[in-house]
Amino acid sequence: MRLSRGLAELKLPEKGCVATIGNFDGVHIGHRQVIERLAEAGRRLELPVVVVLFEPQPREYFFPDEAPARLTRLREKLARLAELPVDHVLLLRFNWHLAMLPAQDFIRTILLEGLRIKYLVVGDDFRFGRNRVGNFAMLREAGRAFGFDVVDTPSVLVNGRRVSSTWVRNALEAGDLASAAQLLGRPYSVCGRVVHGAKRGRMLGFPTANVAMRRKNTPVQGVFAVTMSGIGERPLPGVANVGIRPTIGGGRTVLLETYLLDFSGDLYGKQVEIVFHRKLRNEKRFDSLGELRAQIERDVATARSYFATSNPIPSSAS
Repeated sequence: MRLSRGLAELKLPEKGCVATIGNFDGVHIGHRQVIERLAEAGRRLELPVVVVLFEPQPREYFFPDEAPARLTRLREKLARLAELPVDHVLLLRFNWHLAMLPAQDFIRTILLEGLRIKYLVVGDDFRFGRNRVGNFAMLREAGRAFGFDVVDTPSVLVNGRRVSSTWVRNALEAGDLASAAQLLGRPYSVCGRVVHGAKRGRMLGFPTANVAMRRKNTPVQGVFAVTMSGIGERPLPGVANVGIRPTIGGGRTVLLETYLLDFSGDLYGKQVEIVFHRKLRNEKRFDSLGELRAQIERDVATARSYFATSNPIPSSAS
């Protein structure tokens, strides 16, 4: 899979491509079916498969303080897309120029001139162009005029309900990790590099590996039984706290801190993946560090019991 940051970097054959446009936040089972369907068209037409993304996402650009928490950072999203039959990802910078681009110019410059589109898959609620006047009907009309097919994204249902990033986000916020995993097609996880922290966990007797979340907000908050991959042949069990550490005056920045059970070693600089298996409790403020330490001890005991009975760790790293 090749990443192109803008149309100038995109190298496509003269005969064009098949493409889909969207946020693909979380790359859930619905997104995967869209891409599989697109890949079938690509094989039939002998054309490369292109996924078009916007960065930042449009709602983040227009409403930065109200946009929902991302399920995946861009790096995580690209890693998930690379697992699918995608040949190119076109990353378009969503800025004032793109936001103000008239809908007809969007069709001309991006779809016709940039992608040389032959087959386009988008949701029937897809809107584009200045003031969001472009819609599915306009794309269908352009397709008839310029010779490309436009099809709606298929709905994937779970228990009669359409799978969506919003549903995944709501499940995570409610601590329903099992439902989130069903919708994603995998357990929810966060990837990142282990960075230096304030060493507060070490002072409490529970040294943590700190991963920068690199997002304004997060759909998961609280204390979780987790596994960490990227530091050995098998994932290692642990307890993670996602929050602002109210007991020790953590401020407003959300941190992901993971205490690994029965592990010692230097993790700084390692790229790891933290997989969330079970929510243990919400984050809370304690009156003293002693109370916090006692609660962490209980969290560790609960996590040990969970891993001993549930056995979510595969025999070898996937």
